[in-house]
Amino acid sequence: MPTPPPDTAAQTPLTLEVVMRYHLAWKRRDLEAILALYHPEVQYNDFFQNRSMGLAELRAYVSGTLPRHPDEYLEHNDRIRVDGSTAFIQYQTALQGSGERVVFRSSEAITVSGGLILRINEYASLVREGEPATGRQAPAISKLGLSARQLGFMARDLADYFERQRPFLDPELDLARVAGATGYSRNQLSYLLNQVLGQSFYRYVTQARLAYLLARLAEQGEGAAIDELAASAGFNSTSAFYKAFRTHTGSTPKAWLQAHCARARR
Repeated sequence: MPTPPPDTAAQTPLTLEVVMRYHLAWKRRDLEAILALYHPEVQYNDFFQNRSMGLAELRAYVSGTLPRHPDEYLEHNDRIRVDGSTAFIQYQTALQGSGERVVFRSSEAITVSGGLILRINEYASLVREGEPATGRQAPAISKLGLSARQLGFMARDLADYFERQRPFLDPELDLARVAGATGYSRNQLSYLLNQVLGQSFYRYVTQARLAYLLARLAEQGEGAAIDELAASAGFNSTSAFYKAFRTHTGSTPKAWLQAHCARARR
C-alpha cells in the first residue's frame, strides 16, 4: 500500500521553523549552525553558476558566501512563504561601485525533510536601475566560480580599496595591480566590471579620479590650480582630463568651479 502524502497543513509550521533557523544562522554568520541544518543527502543547486553541490562541497561554498560584516545582510523583498515541505524566499543584494543602482535579485526554493534541508534551488538575475529583469549573465561565470553574493563582496572590496588606498592617484595603475591588492584574479575583476557594473576598468578608474578631483576643487575654491590638481589625481593627459570632466559634469572645470563657488556663497 503506497505511503500517504504528508499533511501539508501539519508540515508547514515545521518547515517554517527550520527555514527561520537557517535564515537566522546566515544573518549571524554562523557557519556550523548552517551546516548542521543540511540533510546528509542535501542537494544545493546554484543556477547562477550552473552548479550542483552535495554536503561535502557546501562547507567551502557557504564559507565563501557568508556575510563578512554586520551590515552585510540580505534585503528581503517579501516574507518567507511556506507551503508544506517547501519554503520560498526572495531577496536582493545591492552592489557598490557603479554610477547606477545595480542589484542581484535572487530567490530560493528550500525543501525540508525530517527537520533538515534536503534541497535548495537558488536563482539570481542581474538588474540595473531602469531596466527590466532579464536574468542575463555571461557564460564565463560558471568557470569563474563566483556566486551572486560573492560578486557583491567583490564590488564592495573594490570600492573599499579605491576609497581607502586611492590607487587611482598613480597614473600607471593597471588591472593587474588592483587584482594583486584585492586578492581576486584579473578575469574575476574584468567580469565584475564589464558584465556586472557595466563599465570598463578605465572608466571605473576615471570616475574615482574625478570624484577625488571634484572634492579638491571644492575645497580650494576659484583659485585652485586645475591642471596641477588633475595631475595629482592621476590624470597624465590634459586633453583626456578635460574630455572626461566634460563628459562627467557637462561643463568645463573652470565653469564647474565658478558655479560651485557661486552656490556656496548663497
